[in-house]
Amino acid sequence: MTNKIRVTIWNEYFHEKENKKVAEVYPKGIHGAIADFLGEDGDMEIQTATLDQPEHGLTEEVLAGTDVLLWWGHKAHYDVKDEIVERVYQRVLEGMGLIVLHSAHHSKVFRKLMGTSCDLRWRESGEKERVWVVEQGHPIAEGLGDYFEIPQTEMYGERFEIPAPDCLVFISWFEGGEVFRSGCCYHRGKGKVFYFRPGHETFPIYYQPEVQQVIKNAVRWAKPIPTKSGSIPVYEPSKPLEPLS
Repeated sequence: MTNKIRVTIWNEYFHEKENKKVAEVYPKGIHGAIADFLGEDGDMEIQTATLDQPEHGLTEEVLAGTDVLLWWGHKAHYDVKDEIVERVYQRVLEGMGLIVLHSAHHSKVFRKLMGTSCDLRWRESGEKERVWVVEQGHPIAEGLGDYFEIPQTEMYGERFEIPAPDCLVFISWFEGGEVFRSGCCYHRGKGKVFYFRPGHETFPIYYQPEVQQVIKNAVRWAKPIPTKSGSIPVYEPSKPLEPLS
């Protein structure tokens, strides 16, 4: 039995095949770039999955063998089949960690877990982002200073239609003056969910050391807590409450 964290990185993998600029930034795909740096420390066992694979690469077997799932999507949210969304949703409730990256805020699975539209303001102009660490004692912020900067990115601004996070780790400021809740932690069932804003496809954001550190930290934070037998806990929904007489 391996002690490594079993990680699956899911990516639409459309932009990299259709847009030359994106392909130049991420020749292995965004999922490939993330897999490369997650594999550096040797404590993670990594596989990838994409939209055009059978069952979007997220078969019951794959998800049963996944401790933490990373999700990157943008232009094909509605092409993800509802039965796969439900499958991922149930695995989160059972204890699988989920890390939602950048434009995956509009993915079906994140919206289902949040119960809201997850809408926001946005502007693509290549401006600077300063990511402030507002919860410096949190494991996801380990190894970071007070803030880090991303030289060029897409702006996301409030109002971000999400529930109040269980813990807000990062807030971003942009050159246009906007701010954004850019690092949000949630618990759903027995699983942990982390939304992390940086990661637009036309900029080399996933090569930036601070961004990589956040994602590594998030994987380690989101991994399931094993039961005494060493297995991932299974979610057992409670019985509905009896109506008041």
